[in-house]
Amino acid sequence: MTFVLMFTPDLIFTAVLLIVLFLVYNLRKLTMSGTIVAGMVAVCIFKGSGFLGILMLAVFFVLATVATSVGKSFKGKTHQERRNAAQVVANGGMAALIGLVMWINHAPGYPLIFFLAASLSSATADTLSSELGTVYGRRFFNIITFRRDERGRDGVISLEGTLAGLFGSAIIGVIYLLLIGGSGGFWLIIIAGTAGNLFDSVLGATLERKGIIQNNTVNFLNTAFAVLIAWLFTI
Repeated sequence: MTFVLMFTPDLIFTAVLLIVLFLVYNLRKLTMSGTIVAGMVAVCIFKGSGFLGILMLAVFFVLATVATSVGKSFKGKTHQERRNAAQVVANGGMAALIGLVMWINHAPGYPLIFFLAASLSSATADTLSSELGTVYGRRFFNIITFRRDERGRDGVISLEGTLAGLFGSAIIGVIYLLLIGGSGGFWLIIIAGTAGNLFDSVLGATLERKGIIQNNTVNFLNTAFAVLIAWLFTI
């Protein structure tokens, strides 16, 4: 009897995912809890949206990891590079929820894939703007008052950081454009991602500074706000 191993999409995805999770844990990019939750997020996104969603998630993770590693000496020893489960949920939880809805309802197409892209666009924009803005920014302003403020404080933005965020949103938009099509979707994903990123700063300058909510909540809410903006574009 001849045994034939069928390389199905699920099998390929599982094999690649296990290898990636093994690497990111051993490279100390994620804690054990973060690695497990990241795997769950990836499964929800893949089962709901297929390789398109996973590609966007992978690009977010790579860009976020690189941006976090930039300027380590400048950011100081207290800057956390290894993400835990709560941080994974904060950045990827909304995308995972959308992927889960797509999976359960067998609805991998528009508009849910558009909402998923918007959430990852916002997560990418926020991470790049904060991580790279801290290093390369020259003038820092409070997003509410537009007065000069301290580098790295909640709700503080810079031109350089904002442009880095736009770049991150654009990368997710390009993936969507190439694999789904429609230049309109490309621009709307950038708008939604940028809106989510700015909303993050507004929350940081207000509720987070007052101790009402914490950074992980802020990060989750910025991706939810991006989805809300994307939804408004569809009605």
